[in-house]
Parts: sequence; structure tokens; C-alpha cells
Amino acid sequence: MKQEAGVQDSMTRRSVLSGAATAGALAGAAPFSLAAAADAQPAPRPPRTEWIYDAVVLLQKEIPHGQTIRGKRFRVPIIGGDFSGPSIRGKIIPGGFDWQLLRSDGYWELQAEYFMETHDGAQIHVLNRGLWHSPNGDWPADYNISTPQFEAPDGPYAWMNQFIFTGTIGPAGTAEAPGVKLSIFRLTTS
Repeated sequence: MKQEAGVQDSMTRRSVLSGAATAGALAGAAPFSLAAAADAQPAPRPPRTEWIYDAVVLLQKEIPHGQTIRGKRFRVPIIGGDFSGPSIRGKIIPGGFDWQLLRSDGYWELQAEYFMETHDGAQIHVLNRGLWHSPNGDWPADYNISTPQFEAPDGPYAWMNQFIFTGTIGPAGTAEAPGVKLSIFRLTTS
């Protein structure tokens, strides 16, 4: 039975580490330690951020779904908006939702799912999870981080499938026409 390359590679790495530990123990030497190997290396550099775009996502007022075992649940319809950055711009397609959960510790778990359409017609699926908190329940927030995941079609935006992204959540709109401002960044190691 043929294994996939990723599984085969991880099995090989596991075999090497396991074999090194066993060989060291059999020879009377100290067993191989990942912690010792890590101590010998310089500290890793943190990822670098690169700004990709800002978006204003327009929302309807939240629809309460009541108290659940995890907290108070809300659904917020996404009705439009736009986004732009150095190499991408377009509009937010109406029809998505932001599923929100107000936990007992006062933090909001956010999970928005929607589509963006670029100026040249590419449809990009977005699943954006976040965590938001403010001591008084309103802006400004003391924590407002999201982690969007993109599913872009083959073509000029396929690079969005190949990175991890993060972002911040800020206020936009009014009480009558609510919205949020998202600033999205790509995480890189170079």
C-alpha cells in the first residue's frame, strides 16, 4: 500500500527521532532529547506581518438566539462592504453571517463566513474566527484579534491559500448601520 508523501515524511522523521533515542539508550548514552536540541539552537524569530488589506464589513443588527451551555448566542447577517490593499481590492458579497458567542468571562467568540469578490471577478471564500473583549462591552476593545482563512480559486489570488493570516477588528458604521473594520495581515517567516 502506497503512503502519501506527507505521511511518509512524518513517519521518517518519527523513525529517526525514535531510533536516535533508542540507540542512545542502548549504548549507555543519555537518550536523545528534543528539549536539549532546542536549547542548543538560537531562539526562533517570531513571524513577520505584512499588511494585505483593510475591509469594512457592513452588518445588520444582531439576532439573539438565547442562552446556551457555552454562553449567549447571536447571529449577525453580513450585508456587504468593500476591501482594498496594495494588491487586492473588491467588495464583500451580501449573504454571509457572523456567528457570535458571548461567554461568561465577557469575551466574544466570533466566526464569520462570507465571500469576497475582487475587482476582476474572483470569488474568495472567507472563514474568519476571532476573539474580542472590552471591559465595558463597547469600543475600544482591549483584545480584538482574528484569524481569517481564505479559499481562493486558481489564478492570481491562489497565494491566499498558501499563508496563515491574522487581523484586527475595529469599529465602523453607526448604530443604525453597524459594521466592523478588519485589517488583515499575512504571517511570514522571511
